[in-house]
Amino acid sequence: MKFEVTVLGSSSATPVFNRNPSAQVLNCNEKIYLIDCGEGTQQQLIRFNIKSARIDYVFITHLHGDHYFGLIGLLSSMHLNGRIKPLDIFGPAALQEILELQFRHSETVIRYELNFHVVDPDRPGTVFENSDLVVSSFPLNHRIPCTGYRFSQKKRQRKLIKEKVADVPVVYFSALKKGQDVTLPDGRVLPASDYTTAAEEPRSYAYCSDTLCDGTYLEAIRGSNTIYHEATFLHEMLDRANETHHSTALQAAEAALEAGAEKLIIGHYSSRYKTLEALLDEARAVFPQTQLALEGRTYTL
Repeated sequence: MKFEVTVLGSSSATPVFNRNPSAQVLNCNEKIYLIDCGEGTQQQLIRFNIKSARIDYVFITHLHGDHYFGLIGLLSSMHLNGRIKPLDIFGPAALQEILELQFRHSETVIRYELNFHVVDPDRPGTVFENSDLVVSSFPLNHRIPCTGYRFSQKKRQRKLIKEKVADVPVVYFSALKKGQDVTLPDGRVLPASDYTTAAEEPRSYAYCSDTLCDGTYLEAIRGSNTIYHEATFLHEMLDRANETHHSTALQAAEAALEAGAEKLIIGHYSSRYKTLEALLDEARAVFPQTQLALEGRTYTL
């Protein structure tokens, strides 16, 4: 099952040349989830050939503009392009008020159903679930209320071995895929282990937006296969990171190490950094399996 993320924006408060504010697209089994929606997100979707019509779920972490200023434009374009299927948005309560104000004063009546789900930034818990994954939220420590999200795949059924089940009646397929042995009318037993293979182990992706690296959220992300963690500054600017409630590349790496992650993606770079190698080197010194969030790049999770 496909489980990957494409980076649309990797900059922090202000965009710089070749770096846009925060936005990512998660593809889980060909269902598309947008995580944050900074300014210019819809242009990035076009640039990287991702159809906005495929987005059915949007998750916003907090109300600093670099994480949601692109949302009203994206929603408006979906309306103008004739979208009719519902869209679900998860985020702070005030975001709903902001969107309604924008639409009211522009006299825009969205032609599709917009379902808003309030996420409590102070209370961790499950905010969404479907047949593919479970999305849980957890509090982060930023200057304003801020939420992280963890996207966890559900356990898949076992896979049938086509050549072995060719002569097995279809009615027994469901039981075999559930790992149940099957007894045929003639008394023969078909062990599920002989006719199926184990499904891939479910994986999880934790998205840690703007936060002090204070360890309070480590339990919520522990065991995630891949972690995205903001790394706005080099550690030499720790005082500035603390002042603005952000993290350094070194701290992001320490968090991934402590959480037992397999891979770390760092992003949300300060505009002061024209090149990113120093941030990558700093993180890799602690956690070698670190990658930079680069726009247009897709990462298998």
